[in-house]
Amino acid sequence: MSVELTGAEITIRCLQEEGVECIFGYPGGAVLFIYDELFKQDKVRHILVRHEQAAVHAADGYSRSSNKIGVALVTSGPGVTNAVTGIATAYMDSIPLVIISGQVPTNAIGLDAFQEVDTVGITRPCVKHNFLVSDINELAVTMKKAFYIASTGRPGPVLVDIPKDVTQQKAVFDYPDKLSMRSYNPVVKGNAKQIKKAADLILSAKRPVVYTGGGVILSDAAKLLTELTKMLNYPCTNTLMGLGGFPATDKQFIGMLGMHGTYEANMAMQYCDVLIAVGARFDDRVIGNPKHFSNENRKIIHIDIDPSSISKRVKVDIPIVGNVPDVLKELIRLLKNVEGGPDQNALREWWNQIDLWRARDCLKYDRASSIIKPQMVVEKLYEVTKGDAFITSDVGQHQMWAAQFYKFDKPRRWINSGGLGTMGFGMPAAMGVQLANPKAKVACVTGEASIQMCIQELSTCKQYKLPLKIVNLNNRYMGMVRQWQEFFHGNRYSESYMDALPDFIKLAESYGHVGMKIEQPEDIESALKEAFKLKDRLVFLDFITDQTENVFPMVPGGKGLSEMILV
Repeated sequence: MSVELTGAEITIRCLQEEGVECIFGYPGGAVLFIYDELFKQDKVRHILVRHEQAAVHAADGYSRSSNKIGVALVTSGPGVTNAVTGIATAYMDSIPLVIISGQVPTNAIGLDAFQEVDTVGITRPCVKHNFLVSDINELAVTMKKAFYIASTGRPGPVLVDIPKDVTQQKAVFDYPDKLSMRSYNPVVKGNAKQIKKAADLILSAKRPVVYTGGGVILSDAAKLLTELTKMLNYPCTNTLMGLGGFPATDKQFIGMLGMHGTYEANMAMQYCDVLIAVGARFDDRVIGNPKHFSNENRKIIHIDIDPSSISKRVKVDIPIVGNVPDVLKELIRLLKNVEGGPDQNALREWWNQIDLWRARDCLKYDRASSIIKPQMVVEKLYEVTKGDAFITSDVGQHQMWAAQFYKFDKPRRWINSGGLGTMGFGMPAAMGVQLANPKAKVACVTGEASIQMCIQELSTCKQYKLPLKIVNLNNRYMGMVRQWQEFFHGNRYSESYMDALPDFIKLAESYGHVGMKIEQPEDIESALKEAFKLKDRLVFLDFITDQTENVFPMVPGGKGLSEMILV
């Protein structure tokens, strides 16, 4: 016998059918019937954030660290507009999320009703897809489509906008086991002829580089990428989003590339003769100005599941559209069955050149300083956690230092806003990471400007007893803004000085957490050790760092990768 359920009941049943264990949200008038149904069940856990932006960031961190689809629930009007920053963040970094938003009743749409916005219109540029459910009979299949679209092909956020009256209406619940969409069929297997061409080109290389991005992480291809790279003995560089795709402690890893990448990685990119790009998109912060990308003639292989990313900024010679693990498996199979291999003499000369670039020691800093250097804090964080923590960050200098000095040997351990560059991302993302990995060490590396964007989430951490470690690199500036003003704006520090900062220790304590202020370099390690010993408490570590420290190397905007500013 078919049982009719309300739209609110159907929404929750869909989440249960998808195996969703945890969602992040904030209630409001348009979603109260959904919240009522949440109250009546215990399969889906709801985490009450203090701002809708944080709900999406938390769902984002949950997804990135677990390879599950993150889910957020927000109300109409200001609820969903507050969520847009989080949605855009996930969209830029290809993170699979489903965002459920409430909407005014269908008969009020377009009439400027209380808390009405055109959610579909507002979010269209920053979602993979969105839906407005105007028929209760379409709700279940729409939810199925949302989860399917979010997680297949190039992942991304999908929004489902549900009018309040639809949550009250009734329909027979029928959730499809499988889904076929005529207009949406992402390619999985790469073209066999193209993969064969790639294998031949790879073996002919004299100065090869393997360049990998977030696609390796998102497709769980890190093991295959590592197998391929080790088999060939080729140098490997990761983008900011790709860190952990190849072990950072391996001798073949030449560091992160790009605007704040290592000298050896950037020079290798410029002077290689064969570039193997895997799950990366040649964005502006990675390659600089395309006109200045390459100091030598070279051939490029580009493997990506998104055909629109191939030859978008840089023309490639061998495009391969397909799911990264599937393509790498076939590539490895072909290379294993070929007699001979790479030119070892040429490869030896190439490694000698890379080692000369490496000898520049581009990440050096003053280790004898009497003022805390932010790089040292990250290095000590790595040592104390033995490189096995989940690290989230906000955006700015601290983000770059975390990427440069924490050696990520595993995928899904580095959680940051790469594409959109969202201040305020770090702590709510860390909440999601901690909920997805309850027993793990989770640290948020942040700055005194970024942390204030979503600092109200200290309340959420208190409610759910989330034992995060907040590592605040406090230089009393919007650090990256100040650095650019120093380099390119004649030291005119326009509005980048934070001269009204709170007492972060008292602020953390007011929320019921532990606060520590660290002002001397010799106290860094002991403070971190003490913080991690407090396994059940959130600890806010306020490190008072050198105000004048800059991130090096640095490629100025519009320049090529070989035009780096070094220390």
